[in-house]
Formats: sequence, C-alpha cells, structure tokens
Amino acid sequence: MPPVRLARQRLANNENDENSVAAARMTRAKAASLHVDELTVPTKPLQTKKAAQPSTVQPSGLRKRAALGDVSNVTKVEVAEAKKAVGKVGLVSKAAQPTGVQKNTSRPAGRTALATKGGAKEATGVKKSGHGTISTVQKRKVAGASTSTSASTVKEETPAVDEEEPARKKAHTVAPRLEELKSDHKDAVRDQEPLDDSLEEFVPTEFVYPEGVKDLDSEDLTDPQMVAEYAADIFEYLRDLECSSLPNPRYMNHQDELDWKTRGVLVDWLVEVHTRFHLLPETLFLAVNIVDRFLSAKVVQLDRLQLVGVTAMFIAAKYEEVLSPSVGSFRHVADDGFTEAEILSAERFMLGTLNYDLSYPNPMNFLRRISKADDYDIQTRTVAKYLTEISLLDHRFMSYRPSHVAAAAMFLARLILDRGEWGATLSFYAGYTEDDIEPVAILMVDYLARPSTHEAFFKKYASKKFLKVG
Repeated sequence: MPPVRLARQRLANNENDENSVAAARMTRAKAASLHVDELTVPTKPLQTKKAAQPSTVQPSGLRKRAALGDVSNVTKVEVAEAKKAVGKVGLVSKAAQPTGVQKNTSRPAGRTALATKGGAKEATGVKKSGHGTISTVQKRKVAGASTSTSASTVKEETPAVDEEEPARKKAHTVAPRLEELKSDHKDAVRDQEPLDDSLEEFVPTEFVYPEGVKDLDSEDLTDPQMVAEYAADIFEYLRDLECSSLPNPRYMNHQDELDWKTRGVLVDWLVEVHTRFHLLPETLFLAVNIVDRFLSAKVVQLDRLQLVGVTAMFIAAKYEEVLSPSVGSFRHVADDGFTEAEILSAERFMLGTLNYDLSYPNPMNFLRRISKADDYDIQTRTVAKYLTEISLLDHRFMSYRPSHVAAAAMFLARLILDRGEWGATLSFYAGYTEDDIEPVAILMVDYLARPSTHEAFFKKYASKKFLKVG
C-alpha cells in the first residue's frame, strides 16, 4: 500500500508533528486513510491546532489530508456517504469534540443556526477546498449508537445558509417608552393638587433683629474666614451642646480621699503647666472640664490625682493645639512621678470613660462673641478673661453654663472699667440679661474679695502680657 505509506510519511513531516510522537495514538483521520472500519474513540480530546493548509490529491487518487485534521466521530462509511451526498468531502474541524461542538477557523459571512442539543445529534461542517471557507452545515442524526456497522442509517439535512437567515434580536427601542413616560409625568403634574399653605413655614426667611440691636455679622460677609452667614447657627448649636458637657457639680460627695481644696490645688498646677508650655486658652478650659467629668464618673485616689491632671492636659493639647507637647514633656513637668507608659495608659482609660466625647463649648468662644459687640476693647476682654478663669478654680461655678460665665465676666469687666450699661446689643449677643448675670457676677466678686490662695493663677495675670490685671 504505497499511498498509505506516503500519507503517513507526510503526517510525520507536517508542522504540527509534535503530536505524532506517540505512535500508539490512533486518530480517526488515520483510521479513514488506512481503511479501518472500526476505531476506538479516544478518551481524551486532542488540543486545538492551527488550520491545515490546502492539500493536493495524491497520484493514487486519494485526497491529501491535513495531519491530525479529523478527530470527529466520522468513520470511513460516513465519509463515503457524505461524499455521495455533497460531492466533495471537506475536512472536519479538529476542534469538534464527541459532544458535537465545532470551532470554525474563520467566521462565516452569515450566522448559522446552532444545532439542536441532544445526545444523538451532531453538527458537522463541510469545507471547500479553499482554506477556512465553510459552504454548508450538515446535520446528521445517527440511528444506532454503534459506529462499527456499515449498514447504519444516517439522516442528513442540509439547510442552506443563504436561503434562510436565523432569527435576530429585535432592536431595543427607547424612544416610544420615553414618550410614554413623559406623557404620564405631564398628566400627573396636571392632576397634582396645589401645595398646602402650611408648608410655607419651611421656607427660610430673613432674620429680623430686635429693636435696638445692631447686625454685627453683616460687615464680615465679604470675609470668608469669618463665616458670618453661619455664625448665628454655630453659636445656637454650642448653646444646645452645653448641657451635655457639664460635670456633676456634687461629684466630690462620692470621692473618699479628695475634697474641693485638693481640686483647687490641682487646677492651679495645671494653670502653671499651661503657662510654661504657652498653650491656647481653650486647652486649659478643656483640660479642667475633662478632669471634672472624669472625677464625676470614677473614684480616684489622692496619689493618682496628679496623673489625672497631666493626662487631661495631654489630651486637651492634642485636641486643641496645632503643635502639642510630647508625652515626654508632660512626664518631665510632672517631676518624673509617672512613666510615659502610665500616662498613655491613663489616656486610653480616660477617653474610654468619657466615651471619646471632647465636644466642650468653650467659654472663650462665647467671650469673643460678646467682645465683638463691645468693639473688641482689649482691656475689657483681658479683664474678662481673668474673671472667666476664676470659674476654673472655684468649684461653685461648676453648675453654670460656659456661656453664662462668659457673659458674667464681660458684664463685670465693663462695670469695673466703667464702659457703660449692658445694652440691647450686648444682651442679644451674650444671650443673658442683667438679671440673669447677677448671681454669677456676685460669685466672682466674692472670690476676688477673699485672700489669694492660687499663686500660679495670680502670677500669670500679674505679668505684662496680661496688662497686669491680676
């Protein structure tokens, strides 16, 4: 059989001959060329290779086949029958698996309908002599499961690709749907009832100042840093927040080793630390508020009270300052009585006790607001700051709001310096009248009438920086 020898030699010399090393592997293409009637289907599908080049016909009359070009379930008998029906036998795509799935090497001009899924149906493509061209799609239905008998009947259906095109998806039209939605919306708007007059109260209206009160924020509307359009809302929010940040004014009743005098000594020491580090006034007020709120919730021993104070100042500095002192600086200022680890541990414990709530409406904010109504008189405000810090040292001010203390300090400072009466504008921006301020102002006068007991506080305001108001 010389022709067969030539075909096998050509298969070995093909460019895809890396799969011909296994001599024991027998493909259907080889079986067809060797005139084998029965062939065992390989259990493992072969890998997809490149499309075979067009081949010529051998002298013996056999058509030159591409190497390993046929791995379908087609036997010699089926090829012969297909040759009679079609006239030319094309190479079956190597990608076709026994399940009936084909992979064409090139995309046809028209899309063909997919073969119907089924265990006994397969779709096989028939190629022309040209490379990669598909002419027809043959659909065979095998009557018997065995391919060994040559008498098995094969039904062939050859639907023409050009005659019948597959059903295409309908174009998704959006325009009619949009027109329908627009018409529905117009009908809904036309049938809508007019708005109720009760909704007019939600429309923002321009605020009208009381008689005799000057609008001090209008002159700052051109300055974006003053946020004059939000000033009234900001201070209204701070006044609502004051009640939640007040400590228990009688927390010393459940402290076993502490008293109010001991607390005054601690606050005076915090004033000294605050002055040494040149911190902001807000830092000192927040630190004292943290101490009072913590002592309202926890019982502290006397030897740990200084740790509470230095930790509170450490927390307040990190909250208010741009550049806060390090924990080592606070350890040093406490005469190395506590280690850095103890301060950091106390910080975590205090923040957890306060639920990480450091939103304290500082009295300095209210004092600056009232000072604006006083034309920012520097002497009046310095005296008012001195009187405001008295509320830190004296526990009797603990039950009053920060805004109330700031208003009383400004009222008493203007009274000391003879700056005039407490007018409507000052009363409006302070939020308190003279009758409201009177009890707090009396407590400040009572503290000033007593002998000096807090040296750091008086020394601070005896300096030239604070105009020696102490």
